[in-house]
Amino acid sequence: MFNNLHTKYKNSITLIHTMKPRIVVVDDEDNIIGYKLREDVDAENLRYRITSLWITNSKGEFLLARRTHTKSHNPRMWGPAVAGTVDEGESYEDNIIKEAEEELGLKNIKIKKGPKIKRDGKHKSFSQRFTCVLDKPIEEFKIQEEEVAEIKWFSREELRKSIQINPDEFLDSVKMLLD
Repeated sequence: MFNNLHTKYKNSITLIHTMKPRIVVVDDEDNIIGYKLREDVDAENLRYRITSLWITNSKGEFLLARRTHTKSHNPRMWGPAVAGTVDEGESYEDNIIKEAEEELGLKNIKIKKGPKIKRDGKHKSFSQRFTCVLDKPIEEFKIQEEEVAEIKWFSREELRKSIQINPDEFLDSVKMLLD
């Protein structure tokens, strides 16, 4: 009997760990209309919620993150310091706080809510931006290697030059920072 209970418990734990989170699906006014697996959202071209955290320091530099080559959307591209897709049961704020800790090891940061942008095109979403001012050396961040290939502080001028030289390495949202 103990073996049967142990096997059932073990199987339940395995099921919990292998379940993929469902992401929030919204209408054109950002009202929740359901929850789907990411692959279903992409296949059906549904609108969903994403977050981004734009970190600057007191020198006016921008912390950017290069996405890993395994990311389904925009692999190897430089983007905001932190980005995430809002899962079922999360608010925009819950998601960005969770992602900041997972991707960069950041805890107890003071974030400020920025604009929310409706995006159309290949991936339809509402993107809620957040900002944060943080003076921290690169070495003190703990990057999540499954999500982030590297991070770097860019001065405004360095970022401008990098985008001019290699525009295809930067997300459009980074390019808009300089406008």
